[in-house]
Amino acid sequence: MINAPGDLTGKCAVVTGASRGIGLAIATELARCGASVVITARKPDPLAAAAEDIRAAVAGATIVTSPGNAGDESHRAEAIAAAVELGGVDILVNNTGINPIMGPLMDADLSAVRKIFDVNVAGTLGFIQEAYRAGMREHGGSIVNISSVAGLRSTGAIAAYGASKAALIRLTEELAWELGPGIRVNAIAPSVVRTTFASGLIAGDNEARIAAGYPMARIGEPVDVARAAAFLAGDASAWITGETIRVDGGMMATGGA
Repeated sequence: MINAPGDLTGKCAVVTGASRGIGLAIATELARCGASVVITARKPDPLAAAAEDIRAAVAGATIVTSPGNAGDESHRAEAIAAAVELGGVDILVNNTGINPIMGPLMDADLSAVRKIFDVNVAGTLGFIQEAYRAGMREHGGSIVNISSVAGLRSTGAIAAYGASKAALIRLTEELAWELGPGIRVNAIAPSVVRTTFASGLIAGDNEARIAAGYPMARIGEPVDVARAAAFLAGDASAWITGETIRVDGGMMATGGA
């Protein structure tokens, strides 16, 4: 059955890193569109609070929590199994991402770099493998990977993170080729979005300075990314796969950093 644009009724989604920020906004938007949603994050209490926030925002929403570390194979299996219990995983949004180090790669601690790639890239692939084996292989689905404009252009400030997000974009393209036509795989590359993750970057006068360089004259809000994710998750984007959509207020179009 093809759903109407914006309608995810009868679908079940898994959203990783959903206790706050972009992940929470995506889970809320998918629930608003009618999907049942399994949300994951590392800490149980903030995840439970996020579930209550979604239920308060979307009357009657079906929200299941699955706390755990995205780098843990057993956690990934449990999260996907929770979706199967709700009827099967139709949508997977890989939002979990870490950035424990700043600065150039020549000064980077390699153990931290390995951790970034383990969570941001290998953990994402692990979730996709679990969803594939748990039913997507047979009935298809939509996968959305949250990358970053740092994966499209060098920054010098978050070099290891940017390299991992570039790898995630290539992973998206490879899997779109490998898993089509039944499974679509796309990515979103946000610029600066108002989240805890970006709080240091936009502190003080920095927000106004950054916003002034964007054609849209503001930094992003989590819902900006969430609406793009809902579009890619649903049937309105049925002939889109292997794409990375920039949700950046036009920043990349300016040629600026």
